Amino acid sequence: MEIREALVDIVLTIVLVLSTLTLVWRVWQDLTMAVATTLMMLSLGGLFLSLGYKIQQLEASIIARERTMRVNLEELSTTMAQKYDTTVRHIDDTVSDITRRMYR
Repeated sequence: MEIREALVDIVLTIVLVLSTLTLVWRVWQDLTMAVATTLMMLSLGGLFLSLGYKIQQLEASIIARERTMRVNLEELSTTMAQKYDTTVRHIDDTVSDITRRMYR
């Protein structure tokens, strides 16, 4: 994941941490509580960033699998069309050979 893609998430995480720190500092005026709450919000923001990264990896994996399946289906379609044409040609040759033999 590039920094540009995650920039919004990182900024929102920073805002989350700063607002939590400010809120706790104003309400309780306790450094320990403020630091603990800030760390908790920081870990929550990191969790959100990690989740976003994993979702992007899943999307990339799904796109790669879809592309592979599409290519395989195209190859299978081409192979089946060639086999079909070969079989039809063989049947046409056999029918025309039998037809020639019947008229002799």
